Amino acid sequence: MPSPATNLRVLFVRHPEAEPTDDCFSVESAPVGEITDGEALVRVSHLSVDPAQRIWMNPGGAYEVSARPGAPMLSLGVGEAVFSRCAAYAVGDHVSGMLGWQQYAVIDAAARRAAPVPSGVSGPAALGVFGMNGQTAYWGLLDVGRPVPGETVLVSAAAGATGSLVGQLARIAGAGRVVGLAGSAEKRAWLLDELGFDAALDYRAVDLTERLAQACPNGIDVYFDNVGGPLLDSALARLNVRGRIVLCGAVSAYNDNAWGAGPAQYRQLIRKRARMEGFIVMDYAHRYAEALPRLRAWEAAGRLRHREDVVDGLENAPQALRRLLNGDHFGKLVVAV
Repeated sequence: MPSPATNLRVLFVRHPEAEPTDDCFSVESAPVGEITDGEALVRVSHLSVDPAQRIWMNPGGAYEVSARPGAPMLSLGVGEAVFSRCAAYAVGDHVSGMLGWQQYAVIDAAARRAAPVPSGVSGPAALGVFGMNGQTAYWGLLDVGRPVPGETVLVSAAAGATGSLVGQLARIAGAGRVVGLAGSAEKRAWLLDELGFDAALDYRAVDLTERLAQACPNGIDVYFDNVGGPLLDSALARLNVRGRIVLCGAVSAYNDNAWGAGPAQYRQLIRKRARMEGFIVMDYAHRYAEALPRLRAWEAAGRLRHREDVVDGLENAPQALRRLLNGDHFGKLVVAV
């Protein structure tokens, strides 16, 4: 097909001071431009909504990634190649990569900006269970957390795209008890009834310390932390000797551009001879191919369930990001372009 003439884009225009508001973005149509040798044009079908996008919006960004004012907001996405002047990408190929908040994205084979979507995998699943979230859960839990059969694993943001997979992988790894923290009764019911968690607690409960003691009577061996803040202190207080804390995210503080205080219970790491380790999934990029067939096999066997929360319309991407940061979503949040 011929290259389309125009491209609808949502541009990042202003660094937010707290929660990203609509005036941090602008919507515009722009010419697609010429596709040169070595490039292909991808029609974007779905965009991933991730906590990291909020800190990419800060001056200087994070993880060596930074949103650039005047350019489409950074986002992982999936789509189909509709025009190609590149041997690496044929028309009709489905790919995933950093495509941005736009209808069409140009990919460059030399820059390796996109990878093939496995056959039979939907766009949302390619971004979630078989994408960055699946890889994050797999490597963060199994390589950093290293649960041993019989141990207790606690997961924050347990009904989110990553946390929901972490809890199930803990069960697959032989954990004796899996406990999740989630904000709504519906989410907690999903963890218990469909995902096989042993307990699901309201992280907002005023008596969370007592509830954790009841849910984790033998203490906590692995805490997979997606949230930070007071929840980290609650987990530290119940940590076992030689316990491990995986610091995957701190979404509770992402809308606050100032660095908060450290955990008040940090001395537990000394008393319990425990380990707390930061984790960034991109460090495992060279090993993604190891995890993918295992994730697919577990999903096919019904041992790894997932749920997608789809927001329709590219123009609603800013609203979707706010929903994510406020915990107002279920499973993997994506935007259908």
